[in-house]
Amino acid sequence: MTTGEAVSREAPISAINTTPLIDVMLVLLIMFVITIPVATQSIQVDLPAGMTEHTVQPLQNTITLGVDGTIRWNGHAVDKGELAKLLYGTTHLRAEPELRFRPDADAAYARTAEVLQTIKASGVTNFGFVDNERFRTFDR
Repeated sequence: MTTGEAVSREAPISAINTTPLIDVMLVLLIMFVITIPVATQSIQVDLPAGMTEHTVQPLQNTITLGVDGTIRWNGHAVDKGELAKLLYGTTHLRAEPELRFRPDADAAYARTAEVLQTIKASGVTNFGFVDNERFRTFDR
């Protein structure tokens, strides 16, 4: 069915075929990518060869609790008041040192709880128990 207008078959088509244009552009793009020189610049960086003898260790303080209830700060006997002052002083350092708590296996539970309460009240945040692996097995 026709709508009334006759289509002339002899009139030239005004649309441009873009397929060959796209093909040529893709070939040129591939040729351009292939001819780009490989980056040969490098930056020399001196990396450490291995561990040195002098490695920096973080500050550590150790609290031990003996069988007789003696509290020791880094090996020196202190009482509960001195311990609180020492702990308070460590919380105000630029980098808070690691606090290690090492109670004896036969230390009184009540005394251990007192020391832990003092540590908690001081506001220490970098705290841990050490040498717990020796309590893995029980004597039968």
